[in-house]
Amino acid sequence: MKNSAAATILRWGLAFVFFYAGIAALLNPPSWIGYLPGFLARAAFSARLLAGFAVYEIVLAAWLFTGRKAAWSSLFAAVTLAAIVVFSAGGVDITFRDVGLAFAALALFELSRGRPGGKTAI
Repeated sequence: MKNSAAATILRWGLAFVFFYAGIAALLNPPSWIGYLPGFLARAAFSARLLAGFAVYEIVLAAWLFTGRKAAWSSLFAAVTLAAIVVFSAGGVDITFRDVGLAFAALALFELSRGRPGGKTAI
């Protein structure tokens, strides 16, 4: 089925983005702390917040990669990316890519919903 191949490509692409960002933020926090919204980056607990978000991204990446409950994982991905765009509105030079990724996550949601168990075929 063509849609299952498209869904797999979207899932793996989105999973890679979240996995890379999560690992990179854990390995080199000073390079990633600037991507937090200003009010959070200035908080005393910003390093812990960044680490927590990085772990969330890695878990989301694993969830996307497995294909289990793909409609839900793609919806979480879309909401996460939309929140990144909204809270980073001043950094349009970087976050413009997140708009496209959010739409890719919504496309995956559309491909995934309505299937038994929300799983896309591989």
